Amino acid sequence: MLVDTHAHLDYPDFQNDLPQVLEAARQAGVDRIVTIGTGVDSSRRAVALAETHEMIFAVVGLHPTHVDQECRGWLDEIRQLARHPKVVAIGETGLDYHRLPSEQLPSSPALSALGAELPSDMEAAVLDGAYRAAQAEAFTAQLELAADLGLNVVIHQRDAWDDTLEILKACPVGVRGVFHCFGNTPAQAAEILAMGHLVSFTGIATFKNAALVRETATAIPPGSFMIETDCPYLAPVPHRGQRCEPAHARLVAQAIAAARGSTLEEIAAETTRTAETFFRFRGAISGQGRH
Repeated sequence: MLVDTHAHLDYPDFQNDLPQVLEAARQAGVDRIVTIGTGVDSSRRAVALAETHEMIFAVVGLHPTHVDQECRGWLDEIRQLARHPKVVAIGETGLDYHRLPSEQLPSSPALSALGAELPSDMEAAVLDGAYRAAQAEAFTAQLELAADLGLNVVIHQRDAWDDTLEILKACPVGVRGVFHCFGNTPAQAAEILAMGHLVSFTGIATFKNAALVRETATAIPPGSFMIETDCPYLAPVPHRGQRCEPAHARLVAQAIAAARGSTLEEIAAETTRTAETFFRFRGAISGQGRH
């Protein structure tokens, strides 16, 4: 059996056919799905799905790119949601510098046509600095929350490697993270594994141009990685360009097995054990381990 450790089942993409999606997952051998919150409302929906469907578990938190959209008091809301017995981690949290505020400003010709002036380099730096600082504050707060509740964290990192690791180095003892949708080098994977964290791989592992992902998946030791879909995004071959769904976790596992010279059954058993240890599904169901 397989675990899809990172899905977004609360998204509108699954609004009309979720029962069929879950049945397809079962038929593909996926018996547990972790659906991930990206803000307060998304986290509420994730918990509601976990309450309704036995195979679904929830992760609650604030995505780094949403830090400027959430209202005050969001951390208290996440804390309350995180006490639910089917919440198995905090996240997804982390840092994302891929699209900074200064890069999303209108172009100079457009502003000139309106008779406006572009912000100076200093003003752009202030905008970007405030955005980075808000992400770091939210990331740190969620790491501390995870420590308080005895949970681990699901980490989103994009174009912010050094800053992400610096914050993790200062995080409370005992908190582990999984870097989801991992696409970095074997050396970077080894760096975070040495810190006690994990990685997980998506359908990108099936893409023709994703040799680096397969190289990393081959290089790291057993018990250090998990399987995810990040659905509805990143559908694996042969479904690339279509809606991704939890059933596709099987294709991800097959790609990793092929890269490692292993079998699907071996990768399924290995990644399921890793997911059970990281997310503590049994404790979550029974309500144990909560403060």
